[in-house]
Amino acid sequence: MLKLVLLGYGKMGRAVEQEALARGHVIVSKINRSNAHELLTLTPETADMVIEFTHPDQFEANLSTVLGLGLPMVTGTTGWYDRLAAVQAQVNAAGGALMYSSNFSVGVNLLFKLNQQLAAYMNQHPGYDPYIEEQHHRYKADAPSGTAVSLAQQVLAALERKTRIAKNLSHRAPEPDELSIGSVRAGGITGVHRVSWVSDIDEITLEHRAFSRRGFALGAVIAAEKLWGRKGCHLFSDLL
Repeated sequence: MLKLVLLGYGKMGRAVEQEALARGHVIVSKINRSNAHELLTLTPETADMVIEFTHPDQFEANLSTVLGLGLPMVTGTTGWYDRLAAVQAQVNAAGGALMYSSNFSVGVNLLFKLNQQLAAYMNQHPGYDPYIEEQHHRYKADAPSGTAVSLAQQVLAALERKTRIAKNLSHRAPEPDELSIGSVRAGGITGVHRVSWVSDIDEITLEHRAFSRRGFALGAVIAAEKLWGRKGCHLFSDLL
């Protein structure tokens, strides 16, 4: 049983709460903007782990505070990965622990593995041109999603003919070595991620479609269980 703190108590925080309670854990604090000061009252005696789903602009301040309290943290916040090296150094210097992922869904992490394998196969088939599309609810703060960027980076690592990501093509066509990512923000879409490979004669697509937030929430709780007792900065898929 873990004593968990929910840092960010919106829709995802509430979903994490349900999954954590179902797995026998205890929620000792639920923190949002209205009671943010309560975070500073936590200690390793009163809490075991912080699970954070907030905003990219808040992540680094939240991490600094949590590390200063001597607590490990699981984060589902994305939009900060361009500063990953600095974050890893900060966690290591503090002797702390951080688990991060662009997506905690077990299904998405299986998609990651399939995506890596298919991209490696496609290196031998230059007639196929890949693209990535993601869809989310209209309130999502970052675009493209962290999951889409992870998928794109996996393709780039395996595919010699693509070397960079094109995120905004509203005024130009992509260069031959660019991998295009398209984003849709509408309504209450929970999350759709699609990697497609198009040739002159056919198309192959890998797709993950989330029906609810439950998969993400359950994965975040599993991440907390796996992070407990560890130090350092860890990617969820590496421990899954």
